[in-house]
Amino acid sequence: MEKRIYNFSAGPAALPLPALEEAQRDLLALPGVGMSIMEISHRSKQCLEVFESCEANLRKLLSIPDSHKVLFLHGGASLQFSMVPINLLRGSGKPADYIITGSWAKKAIKEAQREGETNVAWDGSGDNFKRVPKDSELQLSSDAAYCHYTSNETIQGIEFDKEPDTGDVPLICDASSNFLSKPLAMDRYGILYAGAQKNAGPAGVAIVIMREDMIERFGEETHAMLDYRNAIDKQSMYNTPPVFAVYMVGLVAKWLVETIGGLDKMQKINKDKAQLLYDAIDQSGGFYKGHAEKDSRSAMNVTWTMENSELEQEFISSAQAQGLSGLKGHRSVGGLRASIYNAMPVAGCETLRDFMLEFQKNKG
Repeated sequence: MEKRIYNFSAGPAALPLPALEEAQRDLLALPGVGMSIMEISHRSKQCLEVFESCEANLRKLLSIPDSHKVLFLHGGASLQFSMVPINLLRGSGKPADYIITGSWAKKAIKEAQREGETNVAWDGSGDNFKRVPKDSELQLSSDAAYCHYTSNETIQGIEFDKEPDTGDVPLICDASSNFLSKPLAMDRYGILYAGAQKNAGPAGVAIVIMREDMIERFGEETHAMLDYRNAIDKQSMYNTPPVFAVYMVGLVAKWLVETIGGLDKMQKINKDKAQLLYDAIDQSGGFYKGHAEKDSRSAMNVTWTMENSELEQEFISSAQAQGLSGLKGHRSVGGLRASIYNAMPVAGCETLRDFMLEFQKNKG
């Protein structure tokens, strides 16, 4: 087998080795089925069992109450930027509040503006998106249809450490890049959604967790594939669902339950991994300059810059030669970024930390 390198890409991101190995072992013929998971009917008993097992482990990991639906939908998180306002904002006569903390939040509000009135509850662009807001800084509408926020911004490397307080206004969250990385207070959310390819599986599916009372707030029926009610009524199978992607999310969830031991333990591992890299940045005497303010730093995406772009490119090239891949920062902000999702082992972060120290020694 080709030697695996350390993949620090922001997504599609690294997957847990046990999940990949199980998928590899059973790819040609799912046990007891005699054909691949990619070939079976989504109406079959075996496929339903795959979906049910995945949902059961997600419920266990996140303590999702019975009052919440779990959906597996096409289109990734980007389609949810549209589905949320189409179902909840269009025709409501109310504004929707958006907390703008970075690139993904900006994309979300752009789609909402097509459907109705929006209110920017906070905008971090003036500080180049280096931090998340305090609750006291939020300018919320008293009658909002909902308040939307992005729990972790992959590009800027900032993360909320708790849910914003929106009172009685339903809280909607794009949790794509820190989904399953830590426990969540699920009762706080009206809708929480996540594209899988950052931290939960391969691209192709979005997980949508929805409190049942949100259904009462939906507007008139809309295009079939964009109406949450159809997905709910058909248990995520209004049309052929992304079966393989859900299967892989199920394997990742099983790994978190059986190997890691739950999200409390996963959160501790993630914090320790991130601290290795932030210590290298903070103790570099300015050779590495962190982008995010310390109290807003992401445990998933560590971002930093160096003295000039030439030195950054040399760092990226040298790291790639040593099996450290995907460290180039997003084109919109430049610099460097190490995405250290659940599947990135501690050893990968230790190897990158050691490389950073050695590179500074040679070039500083």
